[in-house]
Amino acid sequence: MRRFYFLWVFGVFFCSCTAQQGQSEDILPGAYQLNEYLPLIQGKKVGLLVNHSSRVGTSHLVDTLQSLDVRILKAFTPEHGFSGTKADGEIINNEETPYDFEVISLYGSSKEPSREQLEGVNVMIFDIQDVGIRFYTYPSTMTYMMRACAKYKIPFIVLDRPNPHGGYVDGPVMRDEHKSFIGMHPVPLVHGLTIGEMAMMINDEGWLENGLYCDLTVVAVRNWTHATPYSLPVAPSPNLPNDLAIALYPSLGFFERTIASVGRGTEHPFQVIGHPDYPDKSFSFTPTPNEGSKYPPLEGEKCFGVSLVGSQPKYEFNLSYLIDFYQKMKGQTDKPFFTKGFEHHAGNTLLQQQIEAGWTEDRIRASWQEELSAFHKIRNKYLLYE
Repeated sequence: MRRFYFLWVFGVFFCSCTAQQGQSEDILPGAYQLNEYLPLIQGKKVGLLVNHSSRVGTSHLVDTLQSLDVRILKAFTPEHGFSGTKADGEIINNEETPYDFEVISLYGSSKEPSREQLEGVNVMIFDIQDVGIRFYTYPSTMTYMMRACAKYKIPFIVLDRPNPHGGYVDGPVMRDEHKSFIGMHPVPLVHGLTIGEMAMMINDEGWLENGLYCDLTVVAVRNWTHATPYSLPVAPSPNLPNDLAIALYPSLGFFERTIASVGRGTEHPFQVIGHPDYPDKSFSFTPTPNEGSKYPPLEGEKCFGVSLVGSQPKYEFNLSYLIDFYQKMKGQTDKPFFTKGFEHHAGNTLLQQQIEAGWTEDRIRASWQEELSAFHKIRNKYLLYE
């Protein structure tokens, strides 16, 4: 009991320290609510779906649980691995950790754990920081794990964390025919949900498919609402290194399926946009391989374009970056601007057609409103933080 009390106080102290750096002192993610979930896992063989963001103060969740004599049988990891340093899209098969239990990648040969891999697990804990954008892959990994836990009757606990994009909802809604690992569910680009709220929606809307339903518990964040600013204490992945990149991610993520670079392989990923044939030569960068991007788009080519480095982070979806860049690239290259898979990022084939036809941002946005209104009605059922 003394160890539990120490860890709880330590968590509060950590949050108070981050308040001095601009963060609300009382925000306590689900992982800090030990009194809520320890009774659900004590005496059981625990599985974890975690990465580097799974923190309780300055301690990893693994260390926190092991200090409380919780038996961790094995851990599973998403894209970027347990360390959070693996490059985008890098297939992960084996990863060394300082722990004596098995660590299994769900971004390798299989995205859904098998019965054998889950053998002996009595309860599964998910604790990973999401960013609230549809084409971020952590919710997809969670979905596959929820399916497996539903199949094999394993209770699933989500330790919730704040959404840095708060509660705003924007962008096109994913159409069924364009679902993929970068968008498995019919939600807008910016869905305004925490990972815990998303888990509830996936479960209760029947999105696990085949009638599957997960025994789900969400341990909520304390003292946070969708209107509360939240600066992530740990970068959620190698190419979202700071608040600005996270804020720009929904707006610049579309460039991933164009001929342009968004700065992978530079010091400022998702903060710059460029291409060798961009007509304005006043700003340039050259992508080179680094830890977060082994094979960056336009590697070794001098790219000209737009720098947003130093801007004040604005958590909003801005389609003008894509429209403006497309317009300025007209006639500059023989290659098609949009590349294969853009529809999976957009969630439909219409967005590319609208931009190519010269639609204004306002006109494009108007075309989303009916689907956004329908989504809001679904979303309202699962909100925990209003």
